[in-house]
Amino acid sequence: MAGDEEFAAVVVTNYLHRPLFPQLLRALAPGGVLVYETFAQGNESIGKPSNPAFLLTPGELLDTVRGQLRVIAFQDGFLAEPRPAYVQRICAVRQAATADDASRPTPPPCYELAG
Repeated sequence: MAGDEEFAAVVVTNYLHRPLFPQLLRALAPGGVLVYETFAQGNESIGKPSNPAFLLTPGELLDTVRGQLRVIAFQDGFLAEPRPAYVQRICAVRQAATADDASRPTPPPCYELAG
């Protein structure tokens, strides 16, 4: 990624290199979505990866986006299928810019929930 590119979505799965977090967040365009899932602490008890450098600490993805993105969904737990793993997942959105005219209220973002 070049320094000034913006994307509508960034998706990361089964990969953790913490120094990339700031660049990934900066790469999101207004309204852009981050979907991130990778292994978490606890995974060392059942298999690979087991190195703490490659395992998220409790709530780490939440802490990473706090104050920068709006969290739509977050999970931190155990998956039995397709193979046993401890994971964290997050879906978060970079809020679109608000109206310049403070007298006009901006409607809150609407993220429809299933169910």
